[in-house]
Amino acid sequence: MIAVAIDGPAGAGKSTIAQQAAKELGFIYVDTGAIYRAAALACIESRTSIEDVAAVEALLPELDIRIVFLNNEQHILLNGKDVSEAIRTENVSMAASRVSAIPAVRKFLLKLQRDFAQNSDVIMDGRDIGTVVLPNAQVKIFLTASPEIRAKRRVLQLEEKGEPADFDKILYDIVQRDFNDTNRKTAPLKAAENAIIVDTSEMTLTEAVRTVVDIIKEQGL
Repeated sequence: MIAVAIDGPAGAGKSTIAQQAAKELGFIYVDTGAIYRAAALACIESRTSIEDVAAVEALLPELDIRIVFLNNEQHILLNGKDVSEAIRTENVSMAASRVSAIPAVRKFLLKLQRDFAQNSDVIMDGRDIGTVVLPNAQVKIFLTASPEIRAKRRVLQLEEKGEPADFDKILYDIVQRDFNDTNRKTAPLKAAENAIIVDTSEMTLTEAVRTVVDIIKEQGL
């Protein structure tokens, strides 16, 4: 089996690029960020304070988080309910950044992530795939882009959905999330030593996907 680990900060285009690359190569795409978002959503819906680590840990045994594929699209189930859309709000994004810093949460979700790579050729994206989840992945890529570019992309995404978008607030949230992700004690966001760095700031989506596919073909296939 071939495992491709794609890491990078929020808004770098990991999910979209990884998903399209996986489709072209015939790999399974696994969005690990969605798993953490589901855990964060569970905290929000149960009114469990993410700042109360003991309470979050107590909630974990009650969670059944699964990834299923319908019509070749990944869906996230939380206790049997499809939450694929509900986990994509800004509120859940910030909560996911905080909940992912809790060691017990990362341990709880680690096996789920690794199981996919045992059974299929996968492209898995997240914050610590190449460093922690799949340290032996044949291909490791670190996708990045400037905070301003990432904020602009997020604004466009929200506007396309007809949702309000405040550039300054989104930029602030991205910078804050970068700080949270890179400074957490457990599995901080960083490029693996043997990862290939790809800055997508000046790339179109098509160019970024082409770059990633070419790297995978050169390194792993």
